[in-house]
Formats: sequence, structure tokens, C-alpha cells
Amino acid sequence: MQATAYTYDPATRSGSVLLDDGTPLPFDAEAFDAGGLRLLRPGQRVRIETETGTESGAETGPRTGTGAEGGRRRITLVTLQTF
Repeated sequence: MQATAYTYDPATRSGSVLLDDGTPLPFDAEAFDAGGLRLLRPGQRVRIETETGTESGAETGPRTGTGAEGGRRRITLVTLQTF
């Protein structure tokens, strides 16, 4: 899935992206490290991978989708989009 980098904090290696519908979605250091990046600038197009569900019964992040897809979406990988 594609998105646009919105925020990035190099100290924590976490930030957020904007999905193409304008929905912000946060990512953590684990997702950033999985993509092999060293830096991310706002406005860069990125490729993300997500998983839907809950962690330890606690819901985190924005709710996206409907029905079975209506769970919490968590980014598991952030990397640059290449053409």
C-alpha cells in the first residue's frame, strides 16, 4: 500500500504517514527499522505494509475499513516507494 510521509522523529525513529484518503496512520521504530531506511522526510512517497487487529486486547491507532476490515490497522513496514 502507498502513503505519504507526514511526520518523522529521528530520535525515536517513529512518525506517521498519510494514506491516500488523508487518514493519518502512526508507525513505530520497529516498522521503520523493518524497511531499512536511515531517514524519512515529510512528503516522501512510501510503501507500507500493515496488519489489522489488536495487541494484548488493547486497540491502538485509527480505525479504518468496515466490517471484518474494521479493526485497528498497524504499520509493520515503512520503506521508500520505487517505480
